[in-house]
Amino acid sequence: MRTIDQFQYLLLLAGCLLITLPLELILGARVYRRARALIFALVPVVIIFSIWDIVGILRDHWSYNPRFVTGWQLMFGMPIEELTFFVVVPICGLLTYAAVGQVLRRLGFGSAQEPDA
Repeated sequence: MRTIDQFQYLLLLAGCLLITLPLELILGARVYRRARALIFALVPVVIIFSIWDIVGILRDHWSYNPRFVTGWQLMFGMPIEELTFFVVVPICGLLTYAAVGQVLRRLGFGSAQEPDA
């Protein structure tokens, strides 16, 4: 039987996405609207950190407390939460970066045009 504790990691990541969503909707960060650029930004991060994580798991450098993960695992024992982390955290970072750029442009401190995606 699963407990709420086992969903804490996923709930935290969902909260991160929810908290940064207004940066897209209200400040116009335009991260989600540029899906191709977002995918190109995420793919290297997901690949590199997934490999790093799997190596750490296989070499017993770290493990995950079963109390706080669902138990759903990908190849080589990597928890689904960890892969989700490698997607969510960069998205939140990109949203924050783009939103700060939008605010600076509106205040007259940045370039008037957005970078091409």
